[in-house]
Amino acid sequence: MNELAKLRLAVLISGRGSNMMAIARHCADGRIAARIARVIADRPDAAGLAGAAQLHLPTAIVPRAAYPDREHFEAALDAQLDNCGAELVVLAGFMRVLSAAFTARYAGRLINIHPSLLPAYRGLHTHRRVLEAGEPRHGASVHFVTTEVDGGPVILQAQLPVLASDTEETLAARVLEREHVIFAQAIGWYADHRLRQQGAFFVLDGQTRSAPIIAS
Repeated sequence: MNELAKLRLAVLISGRGSNMMAIARHCADGRIAARIARVIADRPDAAGLAGAAQLHLPTAIVPRAAYPDREHFEAALDAQLDNCGAELVVLAGFMRVLSAAFTARYAGRLINIHPSLLPAYRGLHTHRRVLEAGEPRHGASVHFVTTEVDGGPVILQAQLPVLASDTEETLAARVLEREHVIFAQAIGWYADHRLRQQGAFFVLDGQTRSAPIIAS
């Protein structure tokens, strides 16, 4: 496929950007019919910027600290997304809660990965909370982003058992491996025009679904 014909992704990061790097690899080897038009970080020290540069991906920094409020920050973010022609906005470890106005503006083309089996364990420190609760299973969820934090339609989930030997670090590492797979898969569906959001549901291959698909 011609590069210019591929779906244009904007990937937003705050940290090391491991999911961004995995998506970039899938794009480069043709497993996703998309290309990363821009990697945007909200922190100048985000480690993922160096990884993006190594892959020759265009980058931008929109530092939250440089703006007086969320409205001005999101306006700057908007400008970057418009400038790169983003068709799908991918939140890959982006640690900012976006406003209702922003999420409404990008409704149906804003996707996130969350390290839990949503709707359980929304928010932060999911691995720690799962271990403290003694949960037998954990995982990750890909979902469309709506005005409700971690509350949009869940498209795809990967599940794994919590081991007796697991620490917060080992559990996080095992979940991250599955994140890399399911995030790329969902983006691939979207790029192939197989996936779209429909209100509180999602549609895959013409079938409206209210429950997530469980990855094998």
